[in-house]
Amino acid sequence: MTDARLRRGRGSLAASFFVQGVTFALLVTRIPAIQDRYGISDALLPAFLAAVPILAGVASVTTEKVVARVGPAVVLRWAQPFVLLALLAVGAGTELWQAAVALGLFGLAVGALDASMNMLGVSLQRAYGRSIMLGFHASYSLGGIVGASLAWVGAHWHLSLFASCLPVVAVLLPLALVGSRWYVAGGDGPVQEEDAEKGSGMAAFTLLLPLCLVMTFAYIGDSTVANWSAKYLQDVLHSSEELATVPYNAYMVTTLLGRAVGDFGVRRLGAAAVVRGGAVLAALGFGLVAAAPGAWAGIAAFTLLGLGLSVLVPQTFAAAGRLFPGNSDAAVARLNVFNYVGFLIGSPLVGALGDAWSYRGAMLVPMVLVLVTVVYATSFGSRAARYGGGHERPRTVDVG
Repeated sequence: MTDARLRRGRGSLAASFFVQGVTFALLVTRIPAIQDRYGISDALLPAFLAAVPILAGVASVTTEKVVARVGPAVVLRWAQPFVLLALLAVGAGTELWQAAVALGLFGLAVGALDASMNMLGVSLQRAYGRSIMLGFHASYSLGGIVGASLAWVGAHWHLSLFASCLPVVAVLLPLALVGSRWYVAGGDGPVQEEDAEKGSGMAAFTLLLPLCLVMTFAYIGDSTVANWSAKYLQDVLHSSEELATVPYNAYMVTTLLGRAVGDFGVRRLGAAAVVRGGAVLAALGFGLVAAAPGAWAGIAAFTLLGLGLSVLVPQTFAAAGRLFPGNSDAAVARLNVFNYVGFLIGSPLVGALGDAWSYRGAMLVPMVLVLVTVVYATSFGSRAARYGGGHERPRTVDVG
């Protein structure tokens, strides 16, 4: 594969991550507008929101079977436009059933998109022979910042969700379709005969389990910040409503910064060291949030959280690719399910603990879970085993 083709593939995939970041942020930041448009009650809203990650998890598992036939590039080429059109459909309806169908289709398409994007990212990293996975997720974070900013503009000018999203989709849909022409996959490595016997179900799951737990814990932490940072600042630290919007924005910015420089850290120090450092920083951030005496201290703590959590998810996908080089697509598809597991657990868990105990105490739960990641850091490989940085052959097993 020529260097020029790899560079085009890397650029087009980064653009896909960016488009998805914009799209997802446009949806989640306008949930109040969706609720008002369709008259969804507070009691019913959690069911609607939970349906999206559940269906996404189902689609992620199904994608494993589809890519075995057509490849992840084909899945991504069609899933991304479908996600954009589903976003428009969410804003176009008027009846409750229409919202349910549109959100359901959005969830199914997102599951296929997330899985196929990360499959391509893992295979491209293998082809490059060095860490580039964090750069793709940095593009996603940048898209999230842009999408949240566009959503703020729409809310400020009292635009409907459809009116807010239509011009954005009109720009991003052609970009996604044109960019998809240059998607490339680096290809799976050969399965080593001495490891082939480990491919039966339980052995493969045992090897993947530590990464599944890390993925779950990382998304419990992320969903805690996304769903509770504003409420925590306003209700616990007694900030103004305007100031309560700052922590998540600061978290997104530092997540982008951490991912922008994270690949350099992996190349210099190795994936395991970067994951350990990120987990410790994230745990420290949650501890400081729980102990914060005031609003600005809380904002600083949430900012630190972004730096810590930023490296965990991309490196977990990359580690799955190293662990299963002969069948990385299947490993990524299964690992991606735990993205949604963490999302489903995190927000309700913190909310329930906050109501029953205290929100300060509730912040200690994701702190402990993220800190457990340090125990599993060896699953991310030694410095010698990282791509392009040593001579140790990664273990190769079949997850199929």
